[in-house]
Amino acid sequence: MNFLRACWLPSSDNIVHSGSDSAGRREGLLWYKDIGQHMNGEFSMAVVQANNLLEDQSQIESGSLSLVESGPYGTFIGVYDGHGGPEASNYIYDNLFQHLKRFTSEQQSMSSDVIKKAFQATEEGFISLVTKQWQMKPQIAAVASCCLVGVICGGTLYIANLGDSRAVLGRVMRATEEVIAVQLSAEHNVSIESVRREMHSLHPDDSHIVVLKHNVWRVKGLIQVSRSIGDAYLKRAEFNREPLYAKFRLREPFTRPILSCEPSISVHELQPHDQFIIFASDGMWEHISNQQAVDIIRNHPHNGSAKRLVKAAMLEAAKKREMRYSDLKEIDRGVRRHFHDDITVIVVFLDSNLVSRASTVRGPTMSLRGRGVIIPTKSLAPCATPTELHTI
Repeated sequence: MNFLRACWLPSSDNIVHSGSDSAGRREGLLWYKDIGQHMNGEFSMAVVQANNLLEDQSQIESGSLSLVESGPYGTFIGVYDGHGGPEASNYIYDNLFQHLKRFTSEQQSMSSDVIKKAFQATEEGFISLVTKQWQMKPQIAAVASCCLVGVICGGTLYIANLGDSRAVLGRVMRATEEVIAVQLSAEHNVSIESVRREMHSLHPDDSHIVVLKHNVWRVKGLIQVSRSIGDAYLKRAEFNREPLYAKFRLREPFTRPILSCEPSISVHELQPHDQFIIFASDGMWEHISNQQAVDIIRNHPHNGSAKRLVKAAMLEAAKKREMRYSDLKEIDRGVRRHFHDDITVIVVFLDSNLVSRASTVRGPTMSLRGRGVIIPTKSLAPCATPTELHTI
């Protein structure tokens, strides 16, 4: 029993174990944790809600990465950017890390194969949930999530991604002391030409696999990402029918999945000049470039780093609509989505001394979930049009 006992205490909403002393704070639609400790250094975390229901979920877990008490030890970071609803990102939060621990325990090591198996098991579980709820809640077949994961274990960084969230490394150039941005994750948004080419190569018999609709490239004219967990209506033909809303259903039948759930995985041996990693949903990268984000972190204290990036993205979103940041902050959830998406940011700082020994020395167990704002139910005014919102 001792051998099998889990080193991770059960995660629950807003729990931080012995790695830090607070579960974060709230400021309007913004939730943030200014600073905390993980096995490999410090971290900062922030979430701002824009949708009526928060569709982003996120977590950071630090301690044992397996069900076996002897390790391996490390830090897990997850950012799950939902679309169509919150169900998929919530499901990933509840299940992906548990699958990762199980497969790591079975293989007694961390690897790309372990991560792929965890993604696949999570996908299969969510599709099973869609099948169970199909008759009562058919729209769940059109719910999905992008999924960005980072694992730091034994001095090695694993980055796995499907969708268009992004992980960016801040690396010091020894000759100039300049900190440069190094993107670690591959993206799967069909706005990228190489992703469109990939879709055409995978579906050579479908000339409309990617369509330019209202100046935005979309898979089958519906969705911008080519990989996700969920989107069952684009993966299994049995969900491409009533009672799913007609706007989601494809006119022509399909026999093989249109979207994939396989992540792109990269592996990096961490070096002393690797300073920090920014994990963020597309809601932030839509407004801030990789280098801008790295410069903001580089030029300020660690404390409050994630919140600083969220506010910088919101400031850019306000500027695009010729608004003041203070006015944007006053706009409520739901209506706020006309200005920016949900934004999730986790900044993980790397202490080279801790990184080098963390795989063999067990540190404190820590678990933290990024949380949206829980607002009492109230009658919401009808959403204004973007033109009307401009005057708010």
